[in-house]
Amino acid sequence: MVLTALSRAWGDLFRPRIFGVVLLGVLLTLVLFVVLQAAAFWAIRIFAPETMTLPWIGQISIAPALSWGSLVLFPIMSIFLMAPVTAGFAGLFAERVAEAVEEIHYPDAKGLPVEFMAGLMESLAVMGAVIGVALVSLLLTPFLGPLASVLFYLGNGWLLGREFFQMAARRHLHAPQATALRQSLATRTTLLGVLIALLLTVPFLNVLVPVLAAAGFTHLFHLARR
Repeated sequence: MVLTALSRAWGDLFRPRIFGVVLLGVLLTLVLFVVLQAAAFWAIRIFAPETMTLPWIGQISIAPALSWGSLVLFPIMSIFLMAPVTAGFAGLFAERVAEAVEEIHYPDAKGLPVEFMAGLMESLAVMGAVIGVALVSLLLTPFLGPLASVLFYLGNGWLLGREFFQMAARRHLHAPQATALRQSLATRTTLLGVLIALLLTVPFLNVLVPVLAAAGFTHLFHLARR
């Protein structure tokens, strides 16, 4: 069921209605990371010391080197921040994607739209939790070694599965019913969430993942109900 949902979501990415959301998501993600990179560049340029004195070498200029060296942060940010970005964008994309997926695949079982602000606030809460998982995993890496990666993917998989499935389910069910259904499918939602988290760490491909996740969990919801 999980692989079926994910494969159908891949096919949906290139349908005209959904591909427009894909392009919007890619644009917003790139703009966000460019802004973050520019902020890091100028923060280092402004606050880093201009020069440093080294024994036997003398005074050297370091601020320009550090600021330009911060460009290497871009791929690192895409790995560690794509999960919270995906959770945050869920409130923006999930509703439109779910509506398109249901019209294409499940026209006899279309749901009602979820209030935008409710979905957005839930997305922001999960975004903060995802950032917390990333930080904890990073801090524990010296102690856990490879197990820190396991914690990172399992934690993000559970959080992303919870967020996206809940948003798909709430188009059809009241919040308590949606939560009960998600809990009964905890293994499947977490597994799909882990697969999404893995894709989030693939450079360039990860910008497609917010839309892919919204479509995949919409399929998972309908496959589970059937």
